[in-house]
Amino acid sequence: MTLLRPLLRAKLRRRSRAEPGYLHAVEERFGHYGGAPSSGWLWVHAVSLGETRAAALWVRALQQRRPDLRILWTHGTATGWAEGQRHLRPQDAQAWLPWDDPASVRRFLAHWRPRLGVLMETEVWPALVQGCRAAGVPLWLVNARLNAVSLRRAQRLRWLAGPAYRGLSGVLAQTEDDAARLRALGAPVRAVTGNVKFDLPWQPDPWMAARRWREAWRACTGRPVLALASSREGEEDAWLAAWRRVAPAWPDPKPLWLIVPRHPQRFDEVHARLAQAGLRVLRRSHLGPWEGEARWPAEAAQADVLLGDSVGEMAGYYALADLALIGGSFAPLGGQNLIEAAACACPVVLGPHTFNFAEAAQAALEEGAARRAEDFDAALHVARGWLADPAALQAAREAAHAILRRHGGASARTVAALLDAWDAIAAPAGVSAPAAAPRSA
Repeated sequence: MTLLRPLLRAKLRRRSRAEPGYLHAVEERFGHYGGAPSSGWLWVHAVSLGETRAAALWVRALQQRRPDLRILWTHGTATGWAEGQRHLRPQDAQAWLPWDDPASVRRFLAHWRPRLGVLMETEVWPALVQGCRAAGVPLWLVNARLNAVSLRRAQRLRWLAGPAYRGLSGVLAQTEDDAARLRALGAPVRAVTGNVKFDLPWQPDPWMAARRWREAWRACTGRPVLALASSREGEEDAWLAAWRRVAPAWPDPKPLWLIVPRHPQRFDEVHARLAQAGLRVLRRSHLGPWEGEARWPAEAAQADVLLGDSVGEMAGYYALADLALIGGSFAPLGGQNLIEAAACACPVVLGPHTFNFAEAAQAALEEGAARRAEDFDAALHVARGWLADPAALQAAREAAHAILRRHGGASARTVAALLDAWDAIAAPAGVSAPAAAPRSA
């Protein structure tokens, strides 16, 4: 890892061409932080945008219980950093998590001296875990998930993964299946608490304002809006090939396709591909804020595709769409999170690959908020059928809210477990600490 540092610097420079935030405070990536050392932090590591938003759900609840706690947010991506800034209070701090080599980790821990560390979902790094154990910093993994593919990979590297998972102080798993796989690596699973992303607000402000844009669009054009949300590399091409086969038989009016690439650095590339294919593309950045008056530009009526070229507005995109195809699920990548779609009452069509969010996918299918398709041709057939049956589409929207009602509560269970862990650290010698974990959900 130490020898690979020059490659990391080169990667950061390359990523910064599309996302300048990657050049911010680069030396922090190697454990060099400005200012005087400090201590006593509750350290929360949320690598990217989705993890940071999920962490914010339980961090807010924690702050209501213990407003005196100071939170140190760390991230690994520019989108995670930008989202983390939204949740900073004056007493909190933010930094990059260092590259996972022993020297960088030691410098990070020596500078911040956290009292308790919390990693979100999958962020288990060998040197980081070893460094925390050496420094006496309890390290928890919460909202933890581990799919079967990742388990097999970790087992092939058991000499590296085993000590890392065994070195954690506690793990709160999303599901019983996740818990079983984590235990297979030696992780100390304390409870199954559920997925905190189910605690997303049902109608998150200000994104419901995007509904007005959808209503204005339908009033002007009569065309539905179909989304390909969080698409990954290769999926746009596969969708385009399927759409060309299906479009001639699609009844008028043809839909406006809302395509939202998962990674910001691909916005221009995807735009170029769509334009080269002869599609008329309108970019989200050419529209006004959702909260403003819904005024579609004149050229929008002739557009084939609205390209979602913004970060942090996925809820707005789901609110704008009549239904969405979930990216990452039509390639063998495990799928992207669909809970935000449910929070915005947006029915979804899933591809065959949803192992990253298996519980959420199964819940959506069982409730009727999602349907499965084997490929894009089948997905377009499902979408067309749903649009032709307004009553079924409305029932799917209502089912989406039922998912959140039935699977919520993970944030409260996470807060209870972490407060027990925090109080156990603070307990004076000889005084028994409270139980370290809640009952399994």
